[in-house]
Amino acid sequence: MAGPNGDPHVAAGDSDGNDDDGDSFGEEEYAAINSMLDQINSCLDHLEEKNDYLHASLKELLESNRQARLEFQQQSEQQNMETDVQGSQPPV
Repeated sequence: MAGPNGDPHVAAGDSDGNDDDGDSFGEEEYAAINSMLDQINSCLDHLEEKNDYLHASLKELLESNRQARLEFQQQSEQQNMETDVQGSQPPV
């Protein structure tokens, strides 16, 4: 039976199929476990890189949105001031 990533199922016991005391692992089992842990570590490193990239991208997006909002507010205030100035002048 294969594991979640298609890795072969590792059974406890000696590599010859004899299970002397139930807690002993042969070199093959340790190598298989070590390989699986290396794969998990690699996947976690990849996820961490993606997370860091997404975090940086989101911070950049937030800063961009903040800048756009400030520019919009400044334009809106400037238009309101121009409207107020035009509204306070007597008609010609």
